[in-house]
Amino acid sequence: MTLRSVVCGTGSYLPQKCLTNYELPAHLETSHEWIMERTGIAARHIAAPNETTSALAVKAALKALEAAGMDPQDIDLIILGTCTPDNTFPSTATLIQSRLGIHKGFAFDVNAACSGFVFALATADNYLKNGMATKALVIGAETMTRIVDWKDRTTAVLFGDGAGAVVLEAQKDTDRGIIGSLLRTDGQGYDQLYVTGGPSTTQTAGTIYMNGRDVFKNAVHCLEEAVEDILKLYHTDQSEIDWLVPHQANKRIIDATAKKLNLSDEKVVHTGSLHANTSAASIPLALDTAVRDGRIKPGQLILCEAFAGGYAWGSNLIRM
Repeated sequence: MTLRSVVCGTGSYLPQKCLTNYELPAHLETSHEWIMERTGIAARHIAAPNETTSALAVKAALKALEAAGMDPQDIDLIILGTCTPDNTFPSTATLIQSRLGIHKGFAFDVNAACSGFVFALATADNYLKNGMATKALVIGAETMTRIVDWKDRTTAVLFGDGAGAVVLEAQKDTDRGIIGSLLRTDGQGYDQLYVTGGPSTTQTAGTIYMNGRDVFKNAVHCLEEAVEDILKLYHTDQSEIDWLVPHQANKRIIDATAKKLNLSDEKVVHTGSLHANTSAASIPLALDTAVRDGRIKPGQLILCEAFAGGYAWGSNLIRM
């Protein structure tokens, strides 16, 4: 008997407030043209003061459950990918579990920064295939604007807030579902993209620091590796890929990956222009957008990939 983790529903949520590039020069030395040329980002959503990461996550999760035709009580595993948890501990996933009224199974957070959803999806897939759970909520949710230095134009223009979620179910003898994942880290890149605070160092949340040149160079190289290796590992030709659903960090990085796959831009899901970099939320946000507008259809093969601070990167191959 072969078990596959099948995507049964997707959901997402964006805060109401939207900050466009044209509003940023009021307090930051930048311009719409400068931002667009370097990143492809035109706007980002900002969580309200009372909107926490868990609040965004719950709203995305409920939409995914509705799309799957499931009740929260069907879920026995919740994994949240985030680097902006509500509290240092306990895990924000347990708070989501409580707010959904679930009192069974288990829940925990995964922190792989912008690669958090890729890592969380791979982790949930293994639990489902090993029989430790039957139905899982995998969520990427972030309030990145809470850790942005709004005086640093190299990072302040890049990030936004949001959440995305998928419902997975372990199903027998099906061609659909997660075919496999590939995960990688290299701690030598730890100090090139990180947050300056933490309970063990400064006892503050800190703000984002990025060596943009080094991050761009390594992101392009590592994502090429993540794409090549997962296709080789699961005996898949690049011509079989129907959609690339990438982390929405920078359009130039996305374009480089698509070129490596020989994919036309029409086969790449772009949401970064309107959502900015929502870290672990960006892939499930993009996935839900393309599912709901009808681009991604059942039976199609999609490739998700992300690169993050750490350095951490990886990919998922999924038959929808």
